[in-house]
Amino acid sequence: MKFYPLVKSIEQLQLKLDLPLITIGDTVRVGVSIQEGKKERVQPYEGTVIAQHKAGLSTTITVRRIFQGVGVERILLLHSPSVQNIQVLRQAKVRKAKLYYLRDRVGKGTRLKS
Repeated sequence: MKFYPLVKSIEQLQLKLDLPLITIGDTVRVGVSIQEGKKERVQPYEGTVIAQHKAGLSTTITVRRIFQGVGVERILLLHSPSVQNIQVLRQAKVRKAKLYYLRDRVGKGTRLKS
């Protein structure tokens, strides 16, 4: 692959450098830009990080929240232009790399230790 260094150099230019350190179990608030007609606004999405996939420019996090009694998960590209800002609100101590077991829990069972 003779084009690999060229692709890698272009990806380096598009990386966001001001991202906070995000770990599994963190409660985060992500500002996602939403386009409604001709207007664009930033919609906050708050939840617990249950998974992370580190792959340079394609790094993603899976954020889970409970909305009106239904679990909603969203996979967000960290370096995407639609992700405006990320705030880490709370950090939790976890012992697993993926917190998929939270999908089966409801209410107080979803709480993580700080």
